[in-house]
Amino acid sequence: MSRVSFEQLLEAGVHFGHLKSKWNPAMAPYIFMERNGIHIIDLYKTVAKTDEAAEALKNLAKSGRRILFVATKKQAKQIVADLATSVNMPYVIERWPGGMLTNFPTIRKAVKKMSTIDKMATDGTFDNLSKREKLQITRQRAKLEKNLGSIADLNRLPAALFVIDVMKEHIAVREANRLGIPVFGMVDTNSDPTNIDFVIPANDDATKSVELIVGAVCKAIQEGLQEGKAERGNKSGNDEEEEDGSRAPRRERKSRAKKQHNDEPAEAEDEASDDDVPPSAAKFIEEDEE
Repeated sequence: MSRVSFEQLLEAGVHFGHLKSKWNPAMAPYIFMERNGIHIIDLYKTVAKTDEAAEALKNLAKSGRRILFVATKKQAKQIVADLATSVNMPYVIERWPGGMLTNFPTIRKAVKKMSTIDKMATDGTFDNLSKREKLQITRQRAKLEKNLGSIADLNRLPAALFVIDVMKEHIAVREANRLGIPVFGMVDTNSDPTNIDFVIPANDDATKSVELIVGAVCKAIQEGLQEGKAERGNKSGNDEEEEDGSRAPRRERKSRAKKQHNDEPAEAEDEASDDDVPPSAAKFIEEDEE
């Protein structure tokens, strides 16, 4: 069953593209028709492409990898932030920090600077600073939190990018292409889908359109996270059972060896009593026989 229906897409206005004069010819396969100078997106292809992208993201989440959401458009910011947070995925909704992917270690240093400032506030270092220095550091901390706070737990490069409006976020797309990171994107009729690995033809300006598509994708990610957690739980349970099963035979072998070891001295004593009589004892036996 499809994750989004034709009726839902139609109601959310996903089919509305840009003016015919602003279209990108590369989007021709995803355009159904032109009406009143506006291109209409083929929603049947949107349904198929949304399912394809959702399944791929589900598999990534299932394997425990992270997906970075990028949406700096005013009408998409809060929606993406809320939905990405619901599935515990990082996101960028302010200005894209140049080199965030291609110069990732430097970005990580900036993120660590926030924790350093927090430590200063708790260990009493702030008390030794002047009022002006405190104000400067506090402002720096607020700026870092605004731009990088949402990726504070991103310790390594993301496995994929999900982009709203690939034309506006062309720097993020270019960095991901350079590093070979797959890009999922909502692509409108005025954008170039050439560098996008998973194209979702859709209206990227309408709030309802963004909410519907991103919501369907995040639902798939949530399913992947739950399945991955269940599989890891089952695997650990099976490993414990195998470990217990392998211990039992060892115990049996050990007990058998111990039993055999205890029996051997008794047999040896029987044989010794018949043949291997010590010389001192033989002397007394001979005397008794005489």
